[in-house]
Amino acid sequence: MKSKTGPMRECGGDMAVTFSVVVPVLGEEEHVNNFVDHIRVVGYGKPVEIVIVDGAADRGTLAALHRQNVTTVPSGRGRGRQMNAGAARARGDILVFLHADTHLPSGAFEAMEDAIRRGAGCGAFDLGIRSSRWALRLVERVGTWRSRLTRLPYGDQAQFFRHDVFDALGGFADIPIMEDVDIMRRVKRSGIKMEILGKKVMTSARRWEREGIWACTFRNWLLVGLYFLGVSPQKLSRLYRYDA
Repeated sequence: MKSKTGPMRECGGDMAVTFSVVVPVLGEEEHVNNFVDHIRVVGYGKPVEIVIVDGAADRGTLAALHRQNVTTVPSGRGRGRQMNAGAARARGDILVFLHADTHLPSGAFEAMEDAIRRGAGCGAFDLGIRSSRWALRLVERVGTWRSRLTRLPYGDQAQFFRHDVFDALGGFADIPIMEDVDIMRRVKRSGIKMEILGKKVMTSARRWEREGIWACTFRNWLLVGLYFLGVSPQKLSRLYRYDA
């Protein structure tokens, strides 16, 4: 398999692996500059490209972005569509798909590089939630257990792929919801090695706090359950709020 950027570097050698962090955004004007700073701090010393993909019609997040040396991509709305658009512009050996409300742990890039050198084609991190509330600690723990048992980590766990593997998979499906589950199901069927790393990403608690912890959690479980029962992502998207 070959990447659009050329053959993948030999992961067992000493050469550095390059990363492209693809961030789909929608209405992140207040946070985008600090978020870019966060990625650069975690990736300090590593060759990391940052790709911000704005799905809003007014491109408000891109207009608010003042950091230099960031690849900006306007796109149609939809997380899968935005991430595919970003991947098409990305030049790195490893693609990291990072939600704009999720922070990477210290040592994240080293951990991903080590997983790739061990032969993984893709992976994700354990789930963390930025909150001290016991209910969200429970949601966090259940989410980690679920992803490890099912081998289906979600998008808020910072899914990453070798660029050539992502291309061979055909990228994310252009569906309004469940694009993260869909691609991991294809990974399982293809036999590609996937690793879930023990380090935790920390995702914002804002959706749970806005919608209610148990209402949001039940809704998420319901959506996934219905998806596995064969309900189309188009129908499921009617139950999902995109403004949170």
